[in-house]
Amino acid sequence: MAKTPETEHPVKAFGWAARDTSGTFSPFNFSRRATGERDVQFKVLYCGICHSDLHMSKNEWGITQYPIVPGHEIVGVVTEVGSKVEKYKIGDKVGVGCLVGSCGQCDQCSIDLENYCPKQIWSFNSTYHDGTILYGGFSDIMVADESFIIRWPENLPQNVGAPLLCAGITMYSPLRYFGLDKPGLNVGIVGLGGLGHVGVKFAKAFGAKVTIISTSSSKKKEAIEHLGADEFLVSSDPEQMQAAASTLDGIIDTVSAVHPLGPLLSLLKPHSKLIIVGNPGKPLEVPIFPILSGRKAVVGSAIGGQKEVQEMIDFAAKHNVFPDVEMIPLDYVNTAMERLLKSDVKYRFVIDVAKSLQSK
Repeated sequence: MAKTPETEHPVKAFGWAARDTSGTFSPFNFSRRATGERDVQFKVLYCGICHSDLHMSKNEWGITQYPIVPGHEIVGVVTEVGSKVEKYKIGDKVGVGCLVGSCGQCDQCSIDLENYCPKQIWSFNSTYHDGTILYGGFSDIMVADESFIIRWPENLPQNVGAPLLCAGITMYSPLRYFGLDKPGLNVGIVGLGGLGHVGVKFAKAFGAKVTIISTSSSKKKEAIEHLGADEFLVSSDPEQMQAAASTLDGIIDTVSAVHPLGPLLSLLKPHSKLIIVGNPGKPLEVPIFPILSGRKAVVGSAIGGQKEVQEMIDFAAKHNVFPDVEMIPLDYVNTAMERLLKSDVKYRFVIDVAKSLQSK
């Protein structure tokens, strides 16, 4: 007799799951594996909602395994540790981001880039080493190998900081890797949503000058007065775009919808890079002439390895890089997904998991 999600492991767990392509969430009883010798189990306090959670819940990328419990911006407090765990103890504040496993042996793992390991294991909707399906942070407890646990700084609020585990590292990593972390550089950020607003804050913390590129002029006041951006360009305004031609040292493009890249390439100085971190549902067209004529590059970046995630969290705590969040209860998740689809959030939803489940 096949085991159900509720019976395949010994530790009872509860969360909210989507069960089909409608992406509608409802209460879900399942189970977690027993805490292994190198595992850390923790009570989930808060979990951010990422746009990829929305894509996955509706199977828009064609890889969803139902029922699915999303959530990969997960923070909480340690409740149990395995016998060989060295870094953590009961009561520690911790987090888990996008990954909970990798092969540990390939070239990428050997240089702390588990995020590019061909056998990476995601926090949910992935198959773990034991052959079972993983469930994410829209739930009461989490368990992960200590190598994929992030130590949480005391001065970084867990509720506000949760989105850093995906949105934060998605912006921090390319800023660092592509050398856009130097004072005085002019960095462009396309899109002012969950990713973009955190990118502004990190770039400013590095001392860069930040230009927001958006389709909506209505976001200008927010971008400059609240987030601290230096310039704001409306991408559909030819005069503004022409005036800013060849002024940016690099651009990070966060947009997850199909959009033209030519106007963005025109903003770059020669020898600079357009860095794609958004994931549109359809391929983007890449105009070749501006790449050739300016020796420009279109490149990509995806999250970061565990060492860099820890570095990013510590940097955020030191420099007060806090995402702007809206706290919600777990049973609001369906409404939150509808609002996320319409970009109706400033700028990241965070589920107050523990408070939501107090009466359960």
